[in-house]
Amino acid sequence: MTTEAATRRMPGAPCWVSLLAHGLTATQEFYGALFGWEYRPGPQHFGPYARAYLDGREVAGLGGLPPDRRLPVAWTTYLASDDADTTAEQIRSCGGTVGVGPLDADDAGRMAIGSDPQGAIFGIWQGRSMTGTAVTGVPGTPVWNELVTRETSTVGAFYEHVFGYESEAVVSADFDYLTLYLKGRPVAGIHGVGNALPRDRGPHWMTYFAVSDTDAAARRVAELGGHVLRPPRDSTHGRLATVADSEGAAFRIIQQS
Repeated sequence: MTTEAATRRMPGAPCWVSLLAHGLTATQEFYGALFGWEYRPGPQHFGPYARAYLDGREVAGLGGLPPDRRLPVAWTTYLASDDADTTAEQIRSCGGTVGVGPLDADDAGRMAIGSDPQGAIFGIWQGRSMTGTAVTGVPGTPVWNELVTRETSTVGAFYEHVFGYESEAVVSADFDYLTLYLKGRPVAGIHGVGNALPRDRGPHWMTYFAVSDTDAAARRVAELGGHVLRPPRDSTHGRLATVADSEGAAFRIIQQS
């Protein structure tokens, strides 16, 4: 196991991303065309669910929402846990909520869905036969997860208490950002955006997927029926864009520098 893969298994590290869509077949086709994913069935506890694979290694999950559930569609970041039940209790005791679980997902693992005190939803994954994303850093795989919230200080303390992160703030008068570390390795970020927080979404976790060419990938998103929410731009970590799939689930694509 590589150092990077071992880090993803560390309690608190983002280890999996999953999306529940209204039209599962169309959503699978969208991401298959964009990232080259192929699919195999996964646990069916909440309805149809498939794992997405790239070159034979699992990278993400896609599931179908029941027809009567008109919920907003969004990617969910799962954080690794050695004991999902204990983590769920810590979430509650630190001011968060647990809306689903903990419960078993066949022999794959044990999961829960919670939210932080500001309302951002995230998952907990205690892996058994399936420990999480098997490959990252190459095009078509998740490479970073970031909480977008109003301000970092209060909610940062929640994640530090529950998951044991060490945090480092960006020293800037106009940029509110915390990088979260586990054993000295950066694993996630918290970006405080103040009044720029989308009113229709509220605080939320955002998944970054690697691409080989951000501009070409953004054009492909539009061709496939998705939307470019923020056009490609250069950042300190690479060229990135904010996009949404054909059902409106937002994510970021980044061509790493």
